[in-house]
Amino acid sequence: MLRVSICVLLALAPFVLRADEAKPAPPPKPGVSMEQIRQFTAVFDLVGQAYVDPVDDNALMQSAIRGLLSGLDPHSEYLDADAMQALSEDTSGSYDGLGLEVLTSNGSLRVIAPIDETPAARAGIRPGDLIVRIDGTAITTDNVNQAVDLLRGKAGTSVKLAILHEGASVPEDYTLTRAAIRVASVRVHALEPGYVYIRIVQFQDDTGNELRRKLDKARAGQQPLRGVVLDLRRNPGGLLTSAVEISDDFLDSGIIVSTRGRLKQADMSFSATPGDLLDGAPLVVLVDNGTASAAEIVTGALKDNHRALVMGRRTFGKGSVQTVLPLDATHAVKLTTARYYTPDGTSIQAAGIEPDIALADLKLSMRDTPPSFVSGERDLPGHLHGEHEGDESGERDGASDGLLDDYALNQALIVLKGMALRHAPTVLPAGKS
Repeated sequence: MLRVSICVLLALAPFVLRADEAKPAPPPKPGVSMEQIRQFTAVFDLVGQAYVDPVDDNALMQSAIRGLLSGLDPHSEYLDADAMQALSEDTSGSYDGLGLEVLTSNGSLRVIAPIDETPAARAGIRPGDLIVRIDGTAITTDNVNQAVDLLRGKAGTSVKLAILHEGASVPEDYTLTRAAIRVASVRVHALEPGYVYIRIVQFQDDTGNELRRKLDKARAGQQPLRGVVLDLRRNPGGLLTSAVEISDDFLDSGIIVSTRGRLKQADMSFSATPGDLLDGAPLVVLVDNGTASAAEIVTGALKDNHRALVMGRRTFGKGSVQTVLPLDATHAVKLTTARYYTPDGTSIQAAGIEPDIALADLKLSMRDTPPSFVSGERDLPGHLHGEHEGDESGERDGASDGLLDDYALNQALIVLKGMALRHAPTVLPAGKS
């Protein structure tokens, strides 16, 4: 399922391409010559007349348009009625498919990130994987765009994928069953008393409201807030407006993001408004190579404004903005119209965001040898009994809070506790959002 990255929907801010609204143009470049137009027409006619199989003129023209856009960058594309419907489903978080964000580039189909709790994520598909075959058909430059459509289908139907993992030399076969994906974009729960975990899966229309509602519910009756882990790993992005809203939730002031393009309408700057949802409580952001697009906007805003410590791996590096330009009621062009810049004025295009603290891609597991029989004074025979010997409140089981096999989250909580030592616990007023 090809899913949207940063996208500005024109229903909210239509582009009107008028010469008087454009920036001062550079000296005009030579346009398309009549000879080139004749060559295109000649090739079009030759294909229609001499190709081995009959070709519908309309389908041929659609292919020509797609080819024109695919030569620009991996994110610009022609949207027919089905693609427009898919785009609408992406922003609402409700669709039938596998739960994959993929990127077509140089004839290959690469996974940006699987969405949590979807068939793709449960199968173990990871960011950076290459899909080399779908139902036995090899992915090539000629069919890569059509291959995206093969990932879609009715819930309950199966599809066989050959996946080449990073560092592997032989692809691995997966049989996945498509499902009705209902993506809840935010999950919130307590890690320990005073410490909260926020997971944002993608940036949808209602992500901001969902975050505030779930955070209020998770904190009801809990201890004062000491710190928060914001998990943006494997988050492929979403709506620019949603990323700005979430960034504003954690910032009191400062630039969130700016965009620059060739047209005046593409030049925008977004600033935070007073009111930090956490009232300054320490914040750690977890990222990896599946953190892309809108998720990188949030990461850059919190990092450059010194609001959060970023931990994990370098992010994906998608620093461009796509705008949907309608052609008619059922067709549109999704065109890259701007680059975005973090508050420090940095473009992360292709470079990504480096974490403040780099973490290896490791996993925790139970020890394979039994613990020592003597782990402290209380284990020594005949030891002097202490007043609080039976008090186990300071110990925790790591398995109960999901930290056992999540190395990055475990490390984030350790760092967060250190940060909290220098910050007074926050007591949020009832109903604050």
